[in-house]
Amino acid sequence: MDAKKRIYLKLNLVSLFFIAVSLISVTLAWFAYSGLAKVDTEIDVKTWYIEFQKGQEAVSNNIVISLSDISPGMDIVTEKVKIMNRGDSDAQLSYSIVSATLMGTELDSTNGSSYLEDKLSHDYPFHINLSLNKSFALSGDEYSEFNLSVSWPLDSGNDSFDSEWGTRAYQFQRAEQTHHSQDESYVPKPSIKIIISVKAEQLLTQNSSPDTDYETGALVLYDVVQNAKCDTLSGTCLRTHVIDTNNTKGDTTVSLLPDLYGTYSSGDFNSYNSLLASAVSGWTVNTRALTPDDLLKVISKDVVNSIVIGDNVSNRIIGDVKYGTRSNNVRTWTVSKNGLFRFNNDVYPYLVTNKCYWTNTEYDTDRGFALTKIDEDYSKVYGAAKNTSCSVVPVIVASKSNLQ
Repeated sequence: MDAKKRIYLKLNLVSLFFIAVSLISVTLAWFAYSGLAKVDTEIDVKTWYIEFQKGQEAVSNNIVISLSDISPGMDIVTEKVKIMNRGDSDAQLSYSIVSATLMGTELDSTNGSSYLEDKLSHDYPFHINLSLNKSFALSGDEYSEFNLSVSWPLDSGNDSFDSEWGTRAYQFQRAEQTHHSQDESYVPKPSIKIIISVKAEQLLTQNSSPDTDYETGALVLYDVVQNAKCDTLSGTCLRTHVIDTNNTKGDTTVSLLPDLYGTYSSGDFNSYNSLLASAVSGWTVNTRALTPDDLLKVISKDVVNSIVIGDNVSNRIIGDVKYGTRSNNVRTWTVSKNGLFRFNNDVYPYLVTNKCYWTNTEYDTDRGFALTKIDEDYSKVYGAAKNTSCSVVPVIVASKSNLQ
């Protein structure tokens, strides 16, 4: 940027607010559940105790993320908060962005929290990404993690855009400091203020409730000939992992990715359909092709380690891809930069393979989207030359009625 002089975007102590609603408490609360445990009516009393932890320390409901400055090329700033369920009742977790203010201007929230989250993740040269790795926390010290990252890549590939926001940040902060110097009682406004509501509610048996049996990455043994859950690995009883990112109790099926260490047909990209047919020969279960969006939706949940690497641009976090056509848009942008998606092997071990695996989607006229391991730390979703010999793995679409 011509002000690639690194104009600093100043944040004061109230830059980012995480305000947890009163449903989350770090104190002990009691909820009564009526039931007929004996002939006479009794009340079973269960504890409801949800606790936030930052590191090994319990923190309060109101979590303040303090940043002194944010600037192009900054190191990624991250926060991880563990949401512990120390009570007797299963909890459903969710979060929503209540409001977002940039340089004194509040963003339009009429399109809802998901719209704001998508916008903050992608529509500015700085990126604010949020993630809840699990939408539930079962009773008995089970937990989920709420993660946040703030980043500002040095070069987005759009110099005028970078310069515009660098200038706006500088002018806003200068005006706020001028106001303060003229009136010491005036408290300068933060450049960025995000208010987030985090909720923990009793997990109910409703169609919209998360299905705790099928969280992303969960291991399921499935017999592809008997079309049923199985207990002992065999030639037809396969290790599979859930690749749905929000499977609910109302969903009648679940998407399962077979273990990538299995033996599957291999060949060039143009043979994909015949390779897929060969891979499922003799199977009776419903299957479909693996898509790059399947992989993107899974790996993008890691808002720290999952990044886009492209030519002549700085690395950037993949970010939220749940809203609208964002997954496709991110893929298109990455291809335009001759880029790839990199993710951490330790976070997604079921996606790690020494071989390459095709998805069903063309990268460009000469390449197809594929998956493979880079090294011991990272794997990638990338464009492989179409004449490369890669394997093809199907996605099993299993009926939940067959998984009981």
